[in-house]
Amino acid sequence: MPFHFEHHDPATYRRKARIISVAMAGQLIVFGLVFAQLLTATFGSSLWLNALGVLLGLMATSLVFAVLRERPWMAEMRYVWQLKHHLSRLSGYLSTLRQAVDEGNDVALHLLTAYHQGMTQLAELNGRTLDDDSERAAERVRVRQLRRDKGLPEQVEGFDPEDLRAFRKK
Repeated sequence: MPFHFEHHDPATYRRKARIISVAMAGQLIVFGLVFAQLLTATFGSSLWLNALGVLLGLMATSLVFAVLRERPWMAEMRYVWQLKHHLSRLSGYLSTLRQAVDEGNDVALHLLTAYHQGMTQLAELNGRTLDDDSERAAERVRVRQLRRDKGLPEQVEGFDPEDLRAFRKK
């Protein structure tokens, strides 16, 4: 399934991420305590029952989170999770993609552009700067220049992760 870049307001994303993180941590604490109390009240006090209570609290929190993640107000969070997932997949192929770009492969150029664009967007959404080494910054400039030379726009709208199949190591 192709991945398309979306625009999301960084301030809104960070605010929602903080709220959701605090809510989930609070929920984990409450569920963990409730389950631990119920278990120790029923079966007696034990370190293992307390640990089981925390584990059950974690499972309950995960279940609630899985149900809520499809809600419309979680759109920014879902997008960032997908972005991180795809960037992680792309990063596993970076050396192969760089080599293919040197050989003139347009698909590799597209994927490498998507990688750098995604990293920039992720840094922007998280309110961070790209603390890249000079090598990565030079690669970004080089990719931009290669796209200009080929008459392609500097940015891509998205990419198809299935394109990575061509670059799998045999």
